[in-house]
Amino acid sequence: MQTSDGSSQYAATYAAWQADPERYWAAAARRIDWDRVPQRIFDPASGPYGRWFPDARLNTCHNAVDRHVAAGRGAQPAIIWDSPMTGRVETLSYAALLDRVSRLAGALAARGVGAGDRVVLYMPMVAEAAIGMLACARLGAVHSVVFGGFAAAELAARIADAKPKVILAASCGLEPGRVVAYKPLLDAAIALSPHKPNAVLVLQREQAVAELLAGRDEDWLAAEVTAAPAACVSVAATDPLYILYTSGTTGKPKGVVRDNGGHAVALRNSMAMLYGIEPGEVMFTASDVGWVVGHSYIIYAPLLTGATTVLFEGKPVGTPDAGTFWRVCAQHGVKAMFTAPTAIRAIKRDDPDGRLLSQHDLSKLEALFLAGERCDPPTAEWCAAMLGKPVIDHWWQTETGWAISGNFRGLGLFPARFGSGGKASPGYDVAALDEAGQRLPPGQSGTLAIHLPLPPGCLPTLWQADDRFRESYTETYPGWYNTSDAGVVDADGYVSVMSRTDDIINVAGHRLSTGAMEEVLAGHPDVAECAVVGIKDSLKGQVPLGLVVLKSGVAKGDAAICKELVGLVRERIGPVAAFKDARVVARLPKTRSGKILRATLRKIADGEDYVVPPTIDDASILADVEGALRGIVR
Repeated sequence: MQTSDGSSQYAATYAAWQADPERYWAAAARRIDWDRVPQRIFDPASGPYGRWFPDARLNTCHNAVDRHVAAGRGAQPAIIWDSPMTGRVETLSYAALLDRVSRLAGALAARGVGAGDRVVLYMPMVAEAAIGMLACARLGAVHSVVFGGFAAAELAARIADAKPKVILAASCGLEPGRVVAYKPLLDAAIALSPHKPNAVLVLQREQAVAELLAGRDEDWLAAEVTAAPAACVSVAATDPLYILYTSGTTGKPKGVVRDNGGHAVALRNSMAMLYGIEPGEVMFTASDVGWVVGHSYIIYAPLLTGATTVLFEGKPVGTPDAGTFWRVCAQHGVKAMFTAPTAIRAIKRDDPDGRLLSQHDLSKLEALFLAGERCDPPTAEWCAAMLGKPVIDHWWQTETGWAISGNFRGLGLFPARFGSGGKASPGYDVAALDEAGQRLPPGQSGTLAIHLPLPPGCLPTLWQADDRFRESYTETYPGWYNTSDAGVVDADGYVSVMSRTDDIINVAGHRLSTGAMEEVLAGHPDVAECAVVGIKDSLKGQVPLGLVVLKSGVAKGDAAICKELVGLVRERIGPVAAFKDARVVARLPKTRSGKILRATLRKIADGEDYVVPPTIDDASILADVEGALRGIVR
């Protein structure tokens, strides 16, 4: 499928979308089964910026499962669960998947779940995570997956906001060298939340069997096997499929909504166009169902396509070694793989000469895709040299659900430029804007923004928060969606993302709010004020660094307080924050209006040159901070 230069085919496709967006998306919609075929493609008068396929009806689970069985492909593998954590590999055909999904949907329906109701999933990387998501979609219920192992307070906030009728959970998750018991965290979260679910179905794993609370908790598999299968429920294309919470700058999670119709159309279109995957082919996305990449490219896009998806429970290194990804690709005949640059950096660190890689037959692997954070050119170049395959960095967000920019195997591929996220996907008009909201000339850095309307598959709004959607994304630059990423679009249309423009940092592909971490630090009784900034890390891309000013008269030593602060963040936000470093400083640099100069702090911590901001209140503070941060560069 790859050619020496697919620029002309890409240009023609992008131009066709620009010339008639509705015609382009109407053609893409023909890949989906509809209960009511869309007559209107876009309604500009609905929602914060308009709605796609406003008069259509469908069921996402039917499109992901039932239709492939009806087409005579029930014996084809749908999900390959590969778990080096347990030493097991299991394959679920489309027919078997249909049976389990329809029965779990029946179990949920018997417990009062119907169209529009919410179900929270708190799951590790097991096949039941996919089964649970699809069972919700089958009923027209709205699922909200929370990353397994998230701290109780964070889980409680999501339960309180989504108000689920039922929670689907596993008894535990598995990490190298340890078992993470989920049930105590879930019990604590339900206790903290003002909303209580009617029922909790628990998937009991032998590594840590959970105690079930009488009257509320039930064994998942027992409930599933005894349930009558449920049929697909037709829903409006504009009805929500799921809520996925992402960090907000206020520290309060934002519930990103994905609708049924636009989501199905966009993801099915992307599988062929971006990844070059067709029905029956194998895709391996090394992510987690708790994140948007897992939603889009472990679960929905491969299954909507009728492809086979690998659901992997393990790590890029240590389960058992840095060759595990390549073993998976070889064993299962993977055609396209998708992971985060962090994973490739970890593999490079442990296997710099590709010794483990060379032990596996990767002849069926045609391309490696990277996203979740910008991939530094040396890592991409190393990986491309080791694999001898295209290594494609592409850029997207939780909010968009699929790539804003990339390279397109279905269009032949154009020349890659390491350090860039490729060119804008058909459907996206991407520009770098100045502070006045005007397009900057090619090559000039500004705020990256997408001209409205967003294409199908992107969030139509935030969960029960249209006004917050506008405040977060469209108020700064009217007529544009503000990505809060800074970067450039060059003369050839290549998009390069350089940094964030708000307080969201990217830790190993996970977007985390420094504001939420600051709230935790500020709650320590000895802390007067604090700041958290993301600093460079050779493995994770960024890690958080906490700077605290102590209250006067504190007798406890700095080291002891910093250890307590690290423990607090781990307890209240979770290990995913990778918060391991707090430093005590005498004062924090601020503007005269009292705003902490976080960008300057970040540059100091990263060992970069900086200019003393003209708005600073007391420049002498910078020397003190430099002393505290000396030697921190990673």
